[in-house]
Amino acid sequence: MTSNTTAPPAPGPAAPGPAAPVRSAVRGSRPVTLIAMCLGAMITFLQITATVSALTTIQRDLRVDPTTLIWIPSAYTLMVASVVLSAATLGNRYGRKRVFGAGVLAMIVGAAVVAGAPTVAWVIVGQLVAGLGGALILPNSLAILGATFTDPHRRTEVITAWSAASGIGLAIGPLIAGTLLQHYRWHSVYLSTIVLGVITLVVAAVGVAESRPSAARLDVRGLLLGTVAIAAAVYAMIQGGKDGYASPVMLVAWIAALVSLVGFVLVELRASAPMLDVRLFRSASFSAVMVVAAVSLFGFTGVAILLVLFHERAQALSPLDTGWRMLVLFGAYVLAAFGAGRAIRRTGFKAPIALGLVLGSVASFALATQGPTASFGSRWALFALFGAASGLVVAPATAAALASVVPAQAGMAAGAVNAARQVGSVLGSSVLGTLLTTTMLADLPDRLAAHQVGEPTAAAVRVAVAAGVTGDQPLPDPVRVALAEALTSGVQAGLRVNGIVFLVTAVLTLALVRNRPHMP
Repeated sequence: MTSNTTAPPAPGPAAPGPAAPVRSAVRGSRPVTLIAMCLGAMITFLQITATVSALTTIQRDLRVDPTTLIWIPSAYTLMVASVVLSAATLGNRYGRKRVFGAGVLAMIVGAAVVAGAPTVAWVIVGQLVAGLGGALILPNSLAILGATFTDPHRRTEVITAWSAASGIGLAIGPLIAGTLLQHYRWHSVYLSTIVLGVITLVVAAVGVAESRPSAARLDVRGLLLGTVAIAAAVYAMIQGGKDGYASPVMLVAWIAALVSLVGFVLVELRASAPMLDVRLFRSASFSAVMVVAAVSLFGFTGVAILLVLFHERAQALSPLDTGWRMLVLFGAYVLAAFGAGRAIRRTGFKAPIALGLVLGSVASFALATQGPTASFGSRWALFALFGAASGLVVAPATAAALASVVPAQAGMAAGAVNAARQVGSVLGSSVLGTLLTTTMLADLPDRLAAHQVGEPTAAAVRVAVAAGVTGDQPLPDPVRVALAEALTSGVQAGLRVNGIVFLVTAVLTLALVRNRPHMP
């Protein structure tokens, strides 16, 4: 789950590539421009959490097996991660407002496809189209703000507002989805994206001016190789949980990912206008910050999915009740991200990043100790702690990326950190989601036996769970409890892995990230 860059680049050049002359949006209205760009950011993150909240209902209605279910949120973030760097170049070449509008339109079309989807295949197709829209929106909305608000201090404020809008999208997604699911089928959840998208298009048409297109070239070979590398690796990680990571098909996928990655590096080294100048990674600080950016969304998106499934499956809560609980996590994230973005001038980069990662690790391990009967009263503080910890990493990581390169490369660095976040997001939903399903399926036989469920019934339950078909009828108490415990064991395994990843990344931060004071 979470954009999407989920956080703004620090003040500084907002263009996503090496600077090309652009004309400030002098004919547009600055307040209206800010509103339109914030609405665009809100849509991209609303799509993530609304989808996560509807997963249980989608699985039950369409009879989706656990592995395929992970593809529903992953398809969206996979497309964002694959295209976000090239989307910045498209904006430079064809006009940022035009490409931003195309992104919003793609979000609307993708949501409409999902809203009318008769099968899970169409749900995934709609998510891919919506992900293309999110990729077009994110870098170009930031670039438009950078061209419109040229004063560094004012730019700091508007980018902080953009980040807050992203967080608001994350927070309201579960509430909107939960409310609609109480009265309508899951298809209705995606109507919110359509409505908000139409409003955004109207606002942008009224008050946003176009930046003059530049002669920036589209790095087609880099786009194709990068997309294949990411898609093949994610496919192997998700599908490998079902078919085996060393199966022949998975080996082909791993090889395709590796070859594409090597090809991408070679192409970018030789390109006159690379999508990503891989020489940036010669800086140890920059490389470490890319890891931090990926890990922050790996945990935030992955843990959000784990917690939503825990509440809806293990505790049998409604999507709306789950949404209110998740609001604690997302609200803390927004507040902490806003505060950290304003504080890094005084603290530098290392302190908030390392502190956020350590606190996120502590919250993950603590949540992993609680069973399916734990009350929210004993958990809400850990939700808030994890949300605030993730928010602490957002702005300092981006500012540290910009401080790790020369000023002329600041725009590309901002684009790179955005892409790293999206890669982390898709890895979080796929890796932790796959870990949940594989652990649950492995643990289920012992749980059923412990609750004295006879073998004919136990075998039927195992087959039904593996196929994603549990039926609409109430389950016998022993089966229900066994399923809740097995799913909880999967959630706990994911939380523990996330805690370890956060701790290791905190050590990496202290060792390598440059702590240069933030400069506008």
